Formats: sequence, structure tokens, C-alpha cells
Amino acid sequence: MTTRINPSILAADFANLERELGRIATADLVHVDVMDNHFVPNLTFGLQMVTRLQEVSPIPLDVHLMIDDPDRWAPAYAEAGAFSVTFHAEAAGEPVALARKLRSIGARAGIALKPGTDAAPYLDLLPEFDQVLVMTVEPGFGGQSFIHETMPKLTRVADAVHAAGLDVWLQVDGGITEETIGIAAEAGADTFVAGSHVFNGDVPAERIEALRAAVAAHPHEHPRGHGAAHR
Repeated sequence: MTTRINPSILAADFANLERELGRIATADLVHVDVMDNHFVPNLTFGLQMVTRLQEVSPIPLDVHLMIDDPDRWAPAYAEAGAFSVTFHAEAAGEPVALARKLRSIGARAGIALKPGTDAAPYLDLLPEFDQVLVMTVEPGFGGQSFIHETMPKLTRVADAVHAAGLDVWLQVDGGITEETIGIAAEAGADTFVAGSHVFNGDVPAERIEALRAAVAAHPHEHPRGHGAAHR
């Protein structure tokens, strides 16, 4: 299994973002949380900032749109050069059409599910997406604690991806540390967003490698047919 570690710059020093990007250059992608103070009760940055980050980042951008009306706004982030653009199932009017639009521009298309959102309505749509983000905290703020109750949902999605033979990345975001990343890996995740845990360390690159090692110690054993038991 390929493991991807995507540090979230929500936990970085906003006054020195180019330097902060350099400190995580050994990561796979940089996770960029776009919040509009409507879909979530927080405001971060928008298209202008993401466009500038794209120009200076040593690694690809994994943009996570926590915004209303992504059908209207998400394509611009793909056009700005983001490698991956993830929007929320709860906010999109036409998720399949939006995913196809993002792919046509050249970005990977991701769909995100809040902790309380059932994955069942989206399992048949998995071929339309390149990534499913199972939120392991309520979206809006960094530094929250990992919600263990989201793991059965992650496993159900992982089972569906495996059963269909799809190349869909399974991402988790929220409360990821060296302790919780193994739990998420065992449940089927292969792409991990970590913010505070990476940037609060003196040497973020060491934290990134420690997270990789923790995943390697907890490989996902796919249980065939197991997913039907999960909600």
C-alpha cells in the first residue's frame, strides 16, 4: 500500500508560509483547508492565496474546500493548478457533474464526508472520484481529537473500493497523530492529513517520517465481504 502524508498548513505559521512549505518538502502533498465562514464556522483563505501557494510550493496541493456552493467555486482551484480538489458531499448540488468537471480540467476529484454523513449514498458513485475524505473530526478547526466512531464508515468505503477494483485514495483528516494514524490505516486509509502534530514539532520532517513508520507498523488487511456489516 502506498502511504501519503499530507501536512495541513492550517497549523503552519501564516506569516511565513513559503518557509513552512519548505519545512514539509518531504511530505507527499500539502493539505490546504479553504473555509468560507458559512459551511464551517471559520474563515481561512481563498483562491488568491491558493494560487500563490501553488506558485511556491515544492510539493503538490491537496485542496480541501469547506465551502458553500462548491459547484460554482471548485473548478477555479483546479484551474489554478491544484493537484487534488476535494469538496463536501453535504455542500455540492451535483457532486458527479462537479467531479467530472474537476477531472476535465486536470485535477484529481475528491469528495469529503463529515463524521455524521452516511457513506452509503456515495458507494455506487465511487468510480467518479479519485479520493474519498472521511473526516475524523468536525470540519472547521485544527487541533481537535480523533473521532474513533468514524472508523466503521472508513472501512465500509475501503471495502467498496477494493470490491470494485478502483484506484481511489482514502483520506482521513483530523486528530491524526502517531497513535491514531495506525487505527486509521488498519481501517483502510492510505492518505493522512496531519496539521498540529507535524507543525508543532521542532523538525516537521521528523514528524512526517514518524507518521510513515507508524503506518508501516499497522498495515490494512482487507477483510473480504466485511464492509456490509458497517454503517
